[in-house]
Amino acid sequence: MTTVLLTGFEPFGGDAANPSGEAVHLVAQRWSGPEELVTAVLPVTFRGAADQLKALVARHAPDVVIACGLAGGRAAIGVERVALNLIDARIPDNDGEQPVDVPSAPGAPTAHLSTLPVKEIVRRIAATGVPAEVSHSAGTFVCNHVFFTALESVHASARAGFIHVPWSAEHAPSPDAPSLPLLDIARALAVAVRASIDVEDDARVTGGAIH
Repeated sequence: MTTVLLTGFEPFGGDAANPSGEAVHLVAQRWSGPEELVTAVLPVTFRGAADQLKALVARHAPDVVIACGLAGGRAAIGVERVALNLIDARIPDNDGEQPVDVPSAPGAPTAHLSTLPVKEIVRRIAATGVPAEVSHSAGTFVCNHVFFTALESVHASARAGFIHVPWSAEHAPSPDAPSLPLLDIARALAVAVRASIDVEDDARVTGGAIH
């Protein structure tokens, strides 16, 4: 049976909620298979998130791993394309750790590309009416660290990648903050899971950026 691991994050920096973790719970509640869906909410800590993700991969040997996190300020679902082997924390994580200019995985390549069908996921999410875009930077905080760790941890034939989500409309920090309804975020993640299972070759459409 195909196994999918879908993760989100806990609240961070005093926030009451994190839409990535909440949306993952919604996807799990509505999942009807036939594939096995394993879900988890990771801590927003460099050490804890990576350790928990690696333990989940070792325990379940997933065929697809999709990690998700919050990108406050973005207005669309961002399907990440590039994971950097770099931690450069502008602010401390939830454990108070703030590593600067260290690798996610010493000795590993400088970067990995997502092995999800990134452009097809974006196309399918947009077709539902939810805004989506290819993103070429997952930052250098815990989200990128988990993204890189996932690609380093899965078995050779598995797929792995990362999706950033905006604030949910229900818990946005201000009325004018870019956001999406939580149900739309969960719907987008479900579409991403299905595309990652079903699509072998990514869509041949432009998704590049000039700057």
